[in-house]
Amino acid sequence: MWTKRILIFLPVAVCLLLFQSGLWVPTYEEQARATPERLNQYITASIGDAQILNPILHADGSSGAICNRVFEGLVDRDKDLNFRGRLAERWEIFEEAYFVVPAGDGRSPEQIIELLRSRQSARAGEEGVFGDCLRNISGMEIQPAETLTHKVEELTGSEEGEAPEPAEVTITVRRPPRIKLTLRKVDQALFSTLGPVLGDGYFSLFRPAEHIDVQPAGFADRKDKYAREFLPAVEHNPVIVFHLRKGVKFHDGGEFDAADVQFTYESIMSPKNLSPRVAAYLPVRSVEALDAHTVRVVYKELYSPALETWGIGILPEHLLNDERLREEAEERGIDFGQFGMRKSRFNRHPVGCGPFVFGRWESDEFITLDRFDEYWEGAPEYKQYVYRVIPDPVTQEMEFYAGAVDGYDAQPNQVERLKNDERFQNFSGLALGYDYIGYNLRSDLFKDRRVRRALGMAIDVDKIVRYVRYNQAERITGPFAKQTEYYDRSIAPLPYDPQGALRLLAEVGWERNSDGWLEKDGRRFEFTLITNNGNEIRRDILAVAQEAWRKIGVNVRTDTLEWAVFLEKHVNVGDFDAVVLGWSLGIDPDLYEIWHSSQSNPYQLNFVAFKNDEADDLIIRIRQEYDKAEQVKLCHRLHRIIADEQPYTFIAVGKWTVLLDKRVFVIRRDENQKIVGHEKIKATKTGDFMYDFNRWLKLPRTPELSPE
Repeated sequence: MWTKRILIFLPVAVCLLLFQSGLWVPTYEEQARATPERLNQYITASIGDAQILNPILHADGSSGAICNRVFEGLVDRDKDLNFRGRLAERWEIFEEAYFVVPAGDGRSPEQIIELLRSRQSARAGEEGVFGDCLRNISGMEIQPAETLTHKVEELTGSEEGEAPEPAEVTITVRRPPRIKLTLRKVDQALFSTLGPVLGDGYFSLFRPAEHIDVQPAGFADRKDKYAREFLPAVEHNPVIVFHLRKGVKFHDGGEFDAADVQFTYESIMSPKNLSPRVAAYLPVRSVEALDAHTVRVVYKELYSPALETWGIGILPEHLLNDERLREEAEERGIDFGQFGMRKSRFNRHPVGCGPFVFGRWESDEFITLDRFDEYWEGAPEYKQYVYRVIPDPVTQEMEFYAGAVDGYDAQPNQVERLKNDERFQNFSGLALGYDYIGYNLRSDLFKDRRVRRALGMAIDVDKIVRYVRYNQAERITGPFAKQTEYYDRSIAPLPYDPQGALRLLAEVGWERNSDGWLEKDGRRFEFTLITNNGNEIRRDILAVAQEAWRKIGVNVRTDTLEWAVFLEKHVNVGDFDAVVLGWSLGIDPDLYEIWHSSQSNPYQLNFVAFKNDEADDLIIRIRQEYDKAEQVKLCHRLHRIIADEQPYTFIAVGKWTVLLDKRVFVIRRDENQKIVGHEKIKATKTGDFMYDFNRWLKLPRTPELSPE
């Protein structure tokens, strides 16, 4: 009898307890009255934990969110998307261009310079491209002939079944005299403009391979390749000279200077560190600290996103140089030869010179950052920044309502209900990125683009937009941010056509067996589709894709994995069949890191191993193109190639809505640091509503604002 009563009344008692507990949750006002320090603490939440707190090593959004508060770059963009100085106070950009004087021309270097100077004087006021080109030249000089030696490592040929072995190749370059032109600004059309002045075909007279010797002789067949690399007829060398702020300190009190910038670049390029940022710095020839507060960066080719790349957080050389890493390796009993920056304790206890100092990291729980009172631009208003890991969006929502979290990313199904809620500020826009299903092209299963196209055609993406995204998204067809001119809106999305998908698969040899499953050469069409847990949208896309593919006879297993395992054991090392993921993009169209074939190694971002020669060429041309209209044309061509190849099934770009309590404001202070007013938070052109975060503060009550 007692057992029966317990079984009846226990659920009722639990429900009453849960209902009453809701009344016990303190409101924000109650929290603020009981703990005034809560006003000085900004708390945000994420579904996943950070992985590695190092700006040159991380490849996930959670780590990036923390690094953006702890570290500072040389530049960033202002509200109008113009570049502004951060650790760099100012900079100059110019070019040093070179061309070889070919012996076959018959004129000496001195005669060539005299010709150019005479034309420059005669046409100083001439309008048009030619006049602009000549006026842009600020200096000319002759570089004498020189013999240079380069050593590269190549793989030798091998007998069938044997692994190739590395061999050192020596390239001796007998470089003829060159003329160096110093330009006031980068001129990508320089040599095509100078061609008619020097004589038609002048630059093609030079035969670089005739000036190169290769040892061992077995590699002589690669002479043309080495000639293009080590002795080009013409060279564009853009230069950026950064003038750094003085008096900037790292969080440990160390002085920031040019050596830290040079060290950060060298750390990115070190193979030991496996930095996913390498691609952005491959065009750099050298980074030199001219003095403590001047850095000279020379590029070996045209590179239009050059300035953008120096927004990366700068590392403290004095904490991560070889001497310090060797000490740490010895202390931990690790062979220094096997010990790189990725293994350093620094990555869990970072030191930067950004607005917040690292405090504490409890894995899968929270990360705390404390205000840096000596921040060069002035200490932030908030004393503490707390990053909580809350995998469940429902729990995040409840924590936000209770005031335990200060901001909340509304789920698509909540937007209509919450966007006009007067209790909150809200910000919304189209995301700079997209959701996708990526196929591992290393797998024989996905090598034929007809298979990838068929898999995309089998999925009703409009259904995902309507029911998974609650119409808070737009379909997307390619790799560029949809808000930009680089995105080609003329490309139509894949149609939803399951029967057409089956016809494509039949062309490749996949036919349904008696059980309804697709089969080829006795092998069933089956694979595993994975994503990270804690993201309901990706989980739902996973389910929709699985069901859609099952209907056409593809047997798909699915799995959701903890974020760290998902990245480290699968994505970073290319161990997966297909993944549901998303990219967060910038406004610059440089896609080298994500799509160039050279970036498909472990810990790089082309983890689906997409390889296409024309796409590779376009990616290089886009990053070397300074003319916006031409760059847009190249991007549209690249967009079409990727849309045709379908290495991803492009799903949609989400519309985001973020809620904040109405008591969070931008604080205005006078020159004596006295609060003189408040401003509403406003988003930038790209939707960045946290642009002024260092000036944010949550007030005890909503202040009265003057009409705008």
